[in-house]
Formats: sequence, C-alpha cells, structure tokens
Amino acid sequence: MNDLLESVLADLAAESGALDEAVASLTDEQWRQPTPAEGWTIAHQVIHLAWTDEAAVKAAGPKADWDAFLTEMFELGVGDAVDRTAGEGATMTGSAILTRWRGSRADLAATLRGVPDGQKLPWFGPPMSPVSMATARFMETWAHGLDVYDGLGVTVEPTDRIRHVVHIGVRTRNFAFQNNGLEPPAEEFRVELTAPSGEVWTYGPEDAVQRVTGSAYDFCLRVTQRRHRDDLDLKATGPDADQWLDIAQAFAGPSGAGREATRA
Repeated sequence: MNDLLESVLADLAAESGALDEAVASLTDEQWRQPTPAEGWTIAHQVIHLAWTDEAAVKAAGPKADWDAFLTEMFELGVGDAVDRTAGEGATMTGSAILTRWRGSRADLAATLRGVPDGQKLPWFGPPMSPVSMATARFMETWAHGLDVYDGLGVTVEPTDRIRHVVHIGVRTRNFAFQNNGLEPPAEEFRVELTAPSGEVWTYGPEDAVQRVTGSAYDFCLRVTQRRHRDDLDLKATGPDADQWLDIAQAFAGPSGAGREATRA
C-alpha cells in the first residue's frame, strides 16, 4: 500500500466531505447562487469537480478512449470545453449534482489505488503519478470549494491540509513563468510559510537571495488566484520572487484575469 497516496486521499476525502456538508442541504434555488468566478454558480463549481474526477478516472482507462477525449477537448479549446461542460452539468438538480460528485469521488479514489506502481496517468499537461493526481484534485477541490463558500457567504477555518496546495504552488514556479512567456529564474527560491497550525513550512536553500515569506493560507489563495496579491500577507525579497508573486499559478491552462484587490 502506498502510504503517501493514502495520506493525500484521506485529506482529499476530508476536504471534499466538508464541502459536501456545506452544500448538501441547499435548495435548487441556492445551487444557482453566483460565486466569485464570473458566470459560475455553486452548481457550476461542484459539477466541475465531478467532471474533473471523471476525467482523471478516464485517464487511467484505455489509451484510445483518453486520446479521443483529449482530442475533443483541444479541438474545442480546453477553457471553452470546461465552461461548456460545467454549464451543461449545472442545469441538473442539486441532488443530482451531489449524487454525481459523490460517485466520482469514490471512483477516483478506487482508480488511483489501483494504478500499478511506477505507472503515470496521462493528463492535459505532463503525465502524473497517482499521488500527484490526488494532490492536484485536492488543490482544485480546495480552490473551487472556496468559491462555493464565498458564494454562500461562509467563512471556513483553514486547516493544515492546505500543505498540498502549497506543495503544488512551489513546484509550479517555473510553469508560472513559462505560462506568461517568461524565462524561469535559474536560481532556486527560499519559501517560508506559516501554516494554520503555526508550523513553519520551508522550501529551497536557506541562503537563497530570492525569498517569499508569509502566510501559507495566503500563499494558497495567491497560487490558485482566489485573491489579489495586494490583499495578502506575503512578502517577496528580490525582483524574481516579486515577479513570481504577480504571476504565481498552480493550475494548468491560461492564467486568467484573477481577482480585483479589495484593499484601498
């Protein structure tokens, strides 16, 4: 048994369970409430999670099926395809959306547990190990869950489960530069972030010149582009680190416009 995979899946189940509890009693009218993502309601957010779980399950299946799925996605344009599938699914009743999402979560966990050791799953970007896929699913669940909570006007206490989002945020530094047509810095950065529990999570060499410090939760908000940088407790030392915080992105695809600052 892969202990690391089981650990990530346990955190994913806990994060998903918390979001499930928040939406389970909503009326169909409440499922249509808007979220901060333009044009997306609570229904869009949750059905998107289900759809992406289903895509991850498909990635572990026959190669021909995945290749056909990927071809269709790229022909439509990934961003347009995501919006279309979310829009179509969002027309379902809240109970139907919830049933589909619960099923996709269970299927995903079972599928990832069944992937042979050393095998990677194809994806929209580079192939991913089961652990990486579970970590990515956690990141998306956390980010879209935050959109739902914002739409409901609910404040949720952060947990140290966000370490998975931090991990991806740090690992995707070079991707963020490349995605914006920039050359990634040659030197490593030092990242020091304070977790919700008060523990300090560190990455990179202690003597690195380029540094990012501050709140781990705020770092997660930044790399998922759920808050504007000016609203966050994050400090960059060095021009490259400063630029990274402007463009940081832990998810695949176009960076998008991001969120507007709320601080005066």
